[in-house]
Amino acid sequence: MLSSDLKMALDASIWAQESFDLALDPWQISALQSTKKRSIWLIHRQGGKSSIAALKALHRMIYAPGSLVLIISPSERQSLETYRKWGVYYDRLNDKPGLVEDRALGCVLDNHSRLEALPGIEGTIRSFSAVSLIIEDEAAAVPDELFDAIRPMTAVSNGAILLMSTPRGARGHFYNIFADGGPEWERVKVTAPECTRISPEFLDQERRSMPADSYAAEYMCEFRSSEDNSVFNYEDISATIDDSIEPLVI
Repeated sequence: MLSSDLKMALDASIWAQESFDLALDPWQISALQSTKKRSIWLIHRQGGKSSIAALKALHRMIYAPGSLVLIISPSERQSLETYRKWGVYYDRLNDKPGLVEDRALGCVLDNHSRLEALPGIEGTIRSFSAVSLIIEDEAAAVPDELFDAIRPMTAVSNGAILLMSTPRGARGHFYNIFADGGPEWERVKVTAPECTRISPEFLDQERRSMPADSYAAEYMCEFRSSEDNSVFNYEDISATIDDSIEPLVI
């Protein structure tokens, strides 16, 4: 029989449930158990994705001493929100590494693990290397050039990259990876009707009061190209294209 501590080290879902008395959704259990190096979470609003990402970061920092974890979002405020969730879980732990450095946007534990919460500005992140885990929150709003800049940070460390967001149109690296990112990416998609904490009555009210595209994106996790503010829908334009027709040369 594995000891309780070893079980928690090997399975972050067991650690989270036993340490914080959490009732996790099935997708949250699977996400915490996952050891994939590339993950992308397409989750509805209020689905708990930031909390689960914070738990993954804390678990790694405790059980893999010396880990460097980066939280990257479109803005400093968004990164700070995820960092605060990390801090709430850290404060609730009884047996934990001590803090040797505690800042507004980062910290260092006495086991040499480190966490930094950063805004989505390329110039602020290029100095980091040997990263153990990169969490890109609201990834659909993070510029593609920033995502290209963070990828090499895990090259030597063989670190993990986690992208999570609701959709913001059929464009950008978040959409491209979810749609056609290759088998190395673990994809998780959860819509609001799958969440037992959100009532059908609330969703029906939201569906009736919101623009259709907004509801489809926020709650149904649909990539709608109309969010690009284009006059014509991308799918409709694509349907009119016939590759068998030779171009007219004048």
